[in-house]
Order: sequence, then C-alpha cells, then structure tokens
Amino acid sequence: MTASLPHQAPPADEPEEQGEDRRHRIRRRALTLLIIVLLIGVPAGYLVISANQSRDSGKDKEAKYSATGLTAGWPSGVQRRLYQVPIPRQSYEVAYYETNNWKTSRLYVQFQTSAANLDNFLRWIGARRSDLRPDDIAISDRDQKITGWKFTGPGPYSGLVHEQKNPAPTQDIVVNTADPDNPMVYVVSRTVP
Repeated sequence: MTASLPHQAPPADEPEEQGEDRRHRIRRRALTLLIIVLLIGVPAGYLVISANQSRDSGKDKEAKYSATGLTAGWPSGVQRRLYQVPIPRQSYEVAYYETNNWKTSRLYVQFQTSAANLDNFLRWIGARRSDLRPDDIAISDRDQKITGWKFTGPGPYSGLVHEQKNPAPTQDIVVNTADPDNPMVYVVSRTVP
C-alpha cells in the first residue's frame, strides 16, 4: 500500500484555474500562426518580389541600352582620354556608345570633320593618312552590328588597325571619304581592364 500525501488547498485569494476551453485554444493558435506568417512570410515574400523586380529592371536596362546603340553627343573627357580617341574640336555628327564587361571595354565613336582635322586626329593617335588602306573595313562585323554601322553606302572607305601594347587601347578605324573635304570617321577603341 502506498501512502498518499494530503492535498493542499489553494490560497483563498486566488481563483481556481480552469482549463482553457476549446474556443480560446483555437483563437490562441490562430493568433500564433498569424504572427509567424507576419514575421517570416512577409519579409520572405518581400525578398522574392524585390529580387524579381531587380532582375526585370536589369533586363529592361539591358534592352534599353542595347536598342539605343549610339548616343548623339560627345563622350566625356575621361572616356576620350581612357580610350585615346581625341575627337577634333570642329567635328560634328558626333555620336558614341560604350560597352564594358570583365574581358574588354569598348568605346564606339563616329564623327565628321575636315580633311585637315582628319590628319590631326591620325597624328594624335600615332598614325598617318598613308596608313589608311583603301577598301579595308577594319571594324569587325560584330562591332558593326552593335552600332548599326553599315559600310556599304557611297565611299570610298579606308581603314587601319592601330595596335598598342596593353594597357593602351587598340583602335579600329574606318574613314569614309565620299566627301573628301569632310570625311566621316568611325572608331572602335578597345582596352582590356
């Protein structure tokens, strides 16, 4: 036979605890679930939405910039120095486009200038007019597609590749002398970062 201990009576000033009824238990569990969803689910949902928007934004920017190609106007002074493309001051029809990736950075530039300024431009990069080879399209098909340049119109066209040792850029140049007094110059200057 086991001895039983006497039960102690609860203090008189405290009400007797009753078990939680079913309705309160369901309400408490629902509230707990709601708090968990708000504390975990909402931030997780926000992260998913934010990641999708960021990815879509990158795609939109990529499409926008790849669709626009050349931008009318002068590249910045920093770009001109970095890529060593000294556009003569009296040039017009100036446009440019820059691309960068982990392998190669390129600056695409076109401008129309005077015959004397063409000679100055070539001298500034370390070349001469006699270095231009007739009917030589020195700019690759890939680079032509990026800019939309087509060297099929009235010419004549001549070109040269001005190679330099890294880190100095290499320039691919095509000159259209359909108007010999105002030649159109196309340059792709590429550098390896």
